[in-house]
Amino acid sequence: MDDVIGFILELDKLKGVTRKVKPLGLERYENPAEHSWQIALAATALQPYAAEPVDITRVISLLLVHDIGEIDTGDVMAFVETGLAERKAAERAAVERIFGVLPQGQAWTLIALWDEFEAEETPEARFAHAIDRAMPVLLNLANNGQSWRENGISHDRVVARVAEPIRRGCPGLWSHIEAKLGAARHEGLFGA
Repeated sequence: MDDVIGFILELDKLKGVTRKVKPLGLERYENPAEHSWQIALAATALQPYAAEPVDITRVISLLLVHDIGEIDTGDVMAFVETGLAERKAAERAAVERIFGVLPQGQAWTLIALWDEFEAEETPEARFAHAIDRAMPVLLNLANNGQSWRENGISHDRVVARVAEPIRRGCPGLWSHIEAKLGAARHEGLFGA
């Protein structure tokens, strides 16, 4: 029990990591714990639009573990294009440390979920990735491109980073977002 409680308390550190996008109507930046909660509910609501049938319980599990490594590594904006291999290696080490607080069987179960999310080989992982990539786009569209403008992110860079994962996991969501991104480009909501 002490190990499980230690793990639960370790997870609280995720609330102290800062992301680059602000929650709607707030001046502060969101944290990955809020992001994970929101995308878990977004996946539940968007399940009927998944490209393939998915086990929503598994999707939610994937979404709840996918950013845990950021406790140690911090968050890097989804639109950063360099250093991905190094970031993923550091995040994997962090995930092993954090989940390693748990008894071995539980630790490996959660590490396997993290690996599944990263590999994007199952329908659940593809759908989870689509929702994860869509959320910062949806927030930026709703808050006048806040993080895109603050960080010099172009329309082309956004599309290059999110189009394929969203299209692959939730094509109807991509159709919706693609149209909104075109309108946002004409409105000048991008940073470059």
